[in-house]
Amino acid sequence: MKNGPMVNIAGDLERDVVRILRDVPGVSVEASLGDSRRGDVVIRAGDVTHVIEVKAQRITNASAARQLIGYAEHLPKDVHLVLVARSITQEAGRILTEAGIGFIDVTGAMRLDLPGLYLWREGKLDAANRQRGDEQGLRLAGKAGVATQALLGDPGRRWKIHDLATEADVSVGLVHRLFLRLESEKLVQADGAGPQKTRHVTNPAALLDLWAEEMHDRGVQELRAFRLARDPTAQISTLSRLLTEAKIDHAVTGAAAAAQVSPFITSVPVTDIWVTEVSALEDVAAATRAEEVREGHNVVFRHAKDDTPLAFRTRHDRTWLADNFRVFLDLRADPRRGREQADRLREGVIGF
Repeated sequence: MKNGPMVNIAGDLERDVVRILRDVPGVSVEASLGDSRRGDVVIRAGDVTHVIEVKAQRITNASAARQLIGYAEHLPKDVHLVLVARSITQEAGRILTEAGIGFIDVTGAMRLDLPGLYLWREGKLDAANRQRGDEQGLRLAGKAGVATQALLGDPGRRWKIHDLATEADVSVGLVHRLFLRLESEKLVQADGAGPQKTRHVTNPAALLDLWAEEMHDRGVQELRAFRLARDPTAQISTLSRLLTEAKIDHAVTGAAAAAQVSPFITSVPVTDIWVTEVSALEDVAAATRAEEVREGHNVVFRHAKDDTPLAFRTRHDRTWLADNFRVFLDLRADPRRGREQADRLREGVIGF
């Protein structure tokens, strides 16, 4: 934090930020109080005064948002953090909002929710800002996403490039590019030099946020089906057994998988299963004696390019389950209370 008498925002953002704040009816922007609160700027709205610490960034993704939360925790209690950025991803905005951190970007988007002061304005990214948002290097999707998943699975390990390439079954070149990206995000740290050089994860929570934001499967196809089952609980193990007998690689995911490893889910209306892309989905349904339907389904079969959803699957009580991080990712995309269930899985099983 700084004691300077002026608004402390470096670079091209200064003009836009001051303009945005001063354009809000009833709000005035003043210099720092210069007292023990030591904020960068004071915002007054009527009889409400807030001391603000401003942190400027060019691009803010989920990882940066998570790290900003850690930064905010060390501020004095009466100083609020407001982020100023050229572009803020949707997931980063959600994380910041839930943590009570305000933000502004140069498009005019603004979220300030403070005691006695609530400012909310929608912005609109133009093509130039969207392009700037993509200037982050290798995205954590596809095989790079699988390698990141391996890092998340053992965050305390000190990884050599060849070791991670072997663990994730990807090329050495890809791992090298991945580490460059994660080092730039301050998510991994390098130790040593030469053949003995290793990297380790410094902030697994922020890495998980970034992976969940960027990990997208390619070439996904799905088939919805109905399979009569008197005992919905036994349905999951039965489906996995039938697929195993048919020699179809698979992994149960979503709420059905979460229910096997955590007690917080008691009802599983739909069983989601990833299957290998080499098997036609119609053959998968036939192997499990399920009938393809347009509505009223209780089973969904999916496959994706390169079988990335099957990476690091595990056997649990004779049922093949997707890796916990994959389950977390798939729950987030589930409209049936998926985000809430994903957060519980993260807290109770993943642990960061």
